[in-house]
Amino acid sequence: MRRVTIPERPDWRARAAEAGFAFHTFPDGPYWDEGAYYAFSLAEIEDDIEAPTRELHALCLAFAERAVRDGAILTSLAIPEHAWDAIADSFRRRDPTLYGRMDLCYGGAGTGPAKLLEYNADTPTALYESAVFQWLWLEDGLARGSLPPGADQFNALHERLIARLAEMGLPGTLAFACFPDAPEDRGTVAYLQDCAVQAGLRAPFVPVEAIGLGGDGRFLGADGRSLDAVFKLYPWEWMFADAFGPAIGASPTRFLEPPWKAILSNKGMLAHLWAMAPGHPNLLPTYFEDDPAKAALGTSFAKKPLYAREGANVLLVRDGAVLERDEGPYGAEGHVRQALAELPAFAGRHALVGSWVVGAEPAGLCVREEARRITTDRARFVPHLITG
Repeated sequence: MRRVTIPERPDWRARAAEAGFAFHTFPDGPYWDEGAYYAFSLAEIEDDIEAPTRELHALCLAFAERAVRDGAILTSLAIPEHAWDAIADSFRRRDPTLYGRMDLCYGGAGTGPAKLLEYNADTPTALYESAVFQWLWLEDGLARGSLPPGADQFNALHERLIARLAEMGLPGTLAFACFPDAPEDRGTVAYLQDCAVQAGLRAPFVPVEAIGLGGDGRFLGADGRSLDAVFKLYPWEWMFADAFGPAIGASPTRFLEPPWKAILSNKGMLAHLWAMAPGHPNLLPTYFEDDPAKAALGTSFAKKPLYAREGANVLLVRDGAVLERDEGPYGAEGHVRQALAELPAFAGRHALVGSWVVGAEPAGLCVREEARRITTDRARFVPHLITG
């Protein structure tokens, strides 16, 4: 694994416009950054990222199997009791999952095994740019001769998303919901709508704030029509806290991701995984903040809220001194304390590897980087390739 600096394509913004990539730039700087790429060997991809991702996902499913039968576990995850049956029933039905993204601390061969920092199992973004635009970047770079001949990419996302949507047994119409004024969310949902259409489904958009509840318990769109199935880019903990939250379990409306994914997207899962598989090479020692066993971590650790997203309210401590912290709205629900694993730095930027799962299989990779040690929603997306 190495970071290689290259010139940007002079026409990449026009290429992005052609491809429908409208959220490539923040108001104050770039999001998509093709002034460099991350190069991996095939062995790093297959042995250090793909294989551990598959194993970790299986471990997460084993934990979910335990959690849905144990109120003490659900309580430790700060999941409200009114949601327990909805979560357990959806898992017992084996309501299918579409996708997720594991965030890994990994610096390349010889730096030690990849470590799971968290599992974005419910509403992960960076999907379109992972599945489509970095692949178009690779194809274009090979055609122009600006990338190494024969280079490849760990990226089967697009094909697998379409195949997965076609095999999930969904009704003919799958509605897609998010906040329409959030550019990245809307772009992610628009991409998945296109995948659904290619999978033979009707895929209308409905603003998440326009969804209502009908008398028969079925959720409704803005036009009052029943929603048989909904993909929602809206976290389960928010849904459970909404006024309609208690109605989810009895509703015939199906959701992607299903309610049981609330277990895997919770940072508290990391403490339970460590208790299930202590010493696992791809896990970091993790404990709940109120567990005296956290003393085993000493004075270097990461403190994370159970519900936090995009690095919000994360605290990094090294040798008893605050290394970095991020502010945000989370924390009242509780925290975990995780062994400190600092992201590797390349050219002064800290790189986070995101390993995508479609269904239960690893399907692709993305790299986001920041000058800071905590990866936030201001991180840049940098493409990758496989060189040998």
